[in-house]
Amino acid sequence: MKKNIILSIGIALLMGTTSCNDFLDNEPRGVLSETDVVTPQTVDGFVTAAYASMGNDHYDTPFSLWPYGNVRSDDAYKGGSGTNDIQAFHFFEISNNIRSDFGELDRLWYLNYVGIGRCNKAIAALNKLSEATYPNKKKRIAEMKFVRGHFFFLLKTLFKYVPYVDENTQIDDYSKISNRAKTDQQLWDAIATNFEEAAADLPATQPEVGRPKKSAAYAYLAKVRLYQAYEQDDNYTVTQINPITLQKSIDAANQVIGNYALATDFGYNFLPGTHENGPESVFSIQFSKDDRTLFGRLNYGDVLSLPQGLGCCDFHKPSQNLVNAFKTTPQGLPMFDTFNDSDLNYNHRDNYKVDPRLYHTVALPGLPWKYDENKIYQESWNRSPATYGYYASLKENVPISCGCTVNVDPFYGNSKNRIIIRYADVLLMKAEALIELNQINEALPLINQVRQRAANSTLLTGNYTSNNLISKYQPGVNCTWNQEFARKALRWERRMEFAMEGSRFFDLVRWGVATGTMNTYYAVEKTKRFYYSQAGFDHGIEEYCPIPLAQINFSQGLYKQNNGY
Repeated sequence: MKKNIILSIGIALLMGTTSCNDFLDNEPRGVLSETDVVTPQTVDGFVTAAYASMGNDHYDTPFSLWPYGNVRSDDAYKGGSGTNDIQAFHFFEISNNIRSDFGELDRLWYLNYVGIGRCNKAIAALNKLSEATYPNKKKRIAEMKFVRGHFFFLLKTLFKYVPYVDENTQIDDYSKISNRAKTDQQLWDAIATNFEEAAADLPATQPEVGRPKKSAAYAYLAKVRLYQAYEQDDNYTVTQINPITLQKSIDAANQVIGNYALATDFGYNFLPGTHENGPESVFSIQFSKDDRTLFGRLNYGDVLSLPQGLGCCDFHKPSQNLVNAFKTTPQGLPMFDTFNDSDLNYNHRDNYKVDPRLYHTVALPGLPWKYDENKIYQESWNRSPATYGYYASLKENVPISCGCTVNVDPFYGNSKNRIIIRYADVLLMKAEALIELNQINEALPLINQVRQRAANSTLLTGNYTSNNLISKYQPGVNCTWNQEFARKALRWERRMEFAMEGSRFFDLVRWGVATGTMNTYYAVEKTKRFYYSQAGFDHGIEEYCPIPLAQINFSQGLYKQNNGY
């Protein structure tokens, strides 16, 4: 059974009391002061309130970032009933008419800062206690720095410039700190410090799976340093890839490698029940049902992606471009330059050789839904096939028979964990840094380790697929392993491995190739889908979201808007 951190609500109700006049300066009778609240017996309530924030997203403010990492890239279509259904996400899909007054952006910003505020409150509360009275003090503070770093990482990749606040910042001063108070590199350093300090004090193991371990902090630190290494100018052009920062990423990744293992089958990472918190999960957000709450702690952020034939609402649809990218050559290598010359036809699958990860990532009509051969995915399950096609996303969804879904009309939420960092990510992050340092021979076995696992990933699909073909890279045999080819191979591997997991667009921005990739994608999509007629990516603007107008107003104009908005 999954161990979950049970969240205390009572503490949260005591966290917002302020006074504003002489009458309120008097100590009210029957009301607890903060000194009364912060005790060794109650302080974990502050901590669990911060953990709760990691799962307190909503279908239009998802922390999985599917509208911003997938739909905004070449991996996915928005889906739903049509282009007007959550129209803001449609505009992100076509990189057109993106505005700072989108309520979805404002609420996403707000929810991230609620999480940060709770972390800061918890750290401040923990600092009021001694280790003698609360022996877990250092460990809990480290956990809160990890969670705080996670929220800041999401904000940084979305908005680039955000105000940095910590436990020493008074809540009333949050709106007085500019989002440009720190430079781009200073902000990355501040985020990295959270994970460095967390790694110093977190234990190697945790009694509860929902709490981060030392290795998880190092994994996230490797990720932050890798992003930081790609230094950008004011127009978001990558001007250099900093070798010192790359080495910091490698050093952090080395603290993780060997402590985890790739799941035997790729698909096990995306199944509920006994496969959750498996050997590849470095850190996951824990969800639950039947936990004495009304509906359970369900993954509300991803509820929209269930096909209409199973519930609601058929959003987050894999693109034809992504499906085509899974095609392989007769030698089992990616079709780097020709993959999109023709479309894979799911009615004639055996005409193609494909990377086995296709069948764990994309639901194809005529094949079992989530490996259940008694539940065949149908074309009729699609809500708007003329607009968004016939594919569905598999990774965040679950088998209907899992017993882990709850009907929250009209939605069906599930309690499967959301993995934040997988071990495969750590391997490929290190490989990427090595390639950029031109240590390509050291990167090769890391990439091949991931590819070999992909080749072995037919345990769940072998009964109904026979066209799987993927090979390891063999220099001098099937490829010329120089830096240019290694970089291309690494970037392709990331797309195949993490497709539909919310990272594709941010990878493109980090590498400095978003403009070229997206406009090439749009040029082809315009010939297939009418609503792409106005699509076009503007370099120096659309790499990042606009700072929400409501937040600029909240700061009384202190926050500075991003380019072009």
